[in-house]
Amino acid sequence: MITPVDATTTEAWADLKVLKDALVPDLRGWFEADPHRAEELTFDLADLRVDLSKNLINEDIVAALVRLAEQVDVAGRRDAMFAGERINVTENRSVLHTALRLPRDAELTVDGQDVVADVHEVLDRMYAFADQVRSGEWTGVTGKRIETVVNIGIGGSDLGPVMVYEALLPYKQDGLECRFISNIDPADCAEKVADLDPETTLFIVASKTFTTLETLTNARMARDWFLTRLAEVGVVDDTDESRRAAIAKHFVAVSTALDKVADFGIDPANAFGFWDWVGGRYSVDSAVGLPVAIAIGPDGFRDFLAGFHAVDTHFRTETPERNVPLLMGLINVWYVNFYGAHSHAVLPYAQYLHRFAAYLQQLTMESNGKSVRWDGTPVTSDTGEIFWGEPGTNGQHAFYQLIHQGTRLIPADFIAVANPAHPTLDGDTDVHGLFLANFFAQTAALAFGKTADEVRAEGTPEDIVPARVFAGNKPTTSIMAPALTPSVVGQLIALYEHITFVQGIVWGIDSFDQWGVELGKKLALDIAPAVFGDAAALSRQDPSTQALVRWYRDNRV
Repeated sequence: MITPVDATTTEAWADLKVLKDALVPDLRGWFEADPHRAEELTFDLADLRVDLSKNLINEDIVAALVRLAEQVDVAGRRDAMFAGERINVTENRSVLHTALRLPRDAELTVDGQDVVADVHEVLDRMYAFADQVRSGEWTGVTGKRIETVVNIGIGGSDLGPVMVYEALLPYKQDGLECRFISNIDPADCAEKVADLDPETTLFIVASKTFTTLETLTNARMARDWFLTRLAEVGVVDDTDESRRAAIAKHFVAVSTALDKVADFGIDPANAFGFWDWVGGRYSVDSAVGLPVAIAIGPDGFRDFLAGFHAVDTHFRTETPERNVPLLMGLINVWYVNFYGAHSHAVLPYAQYLHRFAAYLQQLTMESNGKSVRWDGTPVTSDTGEIFWGEPGTNGQHAFYQLIHQGTRLIPADFIAVANPAHPTLDGDTDVHGLFLANFFAQTAALAFGKTADEVRAEGTPEDIVPARVFAGNKPTTSIMAPALTPSVVGQLIALYEHITFVQGIVWGIDSFDQWGVELGKKLALDIAPAVFGDAAALSRQDPSTQALVRWYRDNRV
């Protein structure tokens, strides 16, 4: 095992501390003194235009951050990841989500296995199945075409597909809808299937091991609903053969546990696999993305993968000084470790990206929410950020007050597209132009603020002046694209994947395990018998948990 470099002991880290202590943030002054600042700190990444100029950085800080990346060997760890080395050390696994989007003519062999061939074999099966569903060739048990695809998963098997599906709704085939069930709260399943026709519904059960508690519980509830509804109209009778025939036409799996898939009633021929080198939060471009492939079609999904690959190539080959994921990851480290920033806002001025912040919460916080390094030693600095956000002007009327005038530094990423899916006029006004005027105004207001003299010049009473002053120097990054295409969505996901990777390497942590989610899951299994009345199980719990369980049992009707 390669011992991680302790970033806090590097010369670059010491330089950054000196630079931070000497820095007096003055975005107004910096832009006035350097008319080329915006140009020099704006970069093109595939279809993305990324403006870093409103961050609290200068030439010396960027140079020191790049040196930090060199001194902790980000490039070496990056190359090891792309080559398939087992950089997920606690699980002894390769980390090869980047292989999911390699073109068919690429070459990558890991442990004697042709990874590219394996990936494209699954993709070809996905595309063939998607075409069958989209064309109506695949029908339900009564011969009706599929109208609704219900994806049952949780975590990476839900957050990725639902976010991408919502982002790409304009590309969805007419007459075909996707829904997503994830929460074990029975209300989720009940509400998602309540108005569906079982004869035109296809369920995708996404669980690599086919043992995930929430997913399998929801799958069984969905299966019970499906069989009950079909029995009510005489489509299935009270025989295993009849039920299995119906399930085989309406349930498919994303899993590699073919025996468990078959036990559930799903034909193993309709199971789409992926590999242990794909972490759940990195899996939307694998078979986990099957509902997306069905919704937008194989060509759209290929475009989606091409967007990922374009960013992968940039991250792997671009020089450090112009490497956008590297620079954005390092700037995040700058705010976390030198400014004490605890959270990071992601603010898409694109309604179709309304689930993007939720998706990034798993990607970033599950990856980098660690307190030990990959060799098991304690971390030597703060790690991780709380990612959050809402789309567009909704956020302006909710939490922007805290970002503008609160006491906490909250770096924010603003995302927008030039061409909307629905170009609409309000009279003679382009509504999207009006919308983006808010995008541009917010980043300017956060950067440059409003001085007391400017407030006074508006005739504001003196006792009100302090409340209307905006300090400015609130850091933002602006990311723009021509349109929210499948490729652009892939580019955005890959960008944040690699930003997360860069931060993890600087902090010396394994960004690809997630042991923190396991304890609560195990305890839930231990407590469940107590919930259902097992006195001995209840006695083993702590006093608080015992009291809560007793209250629940007393009040459950």
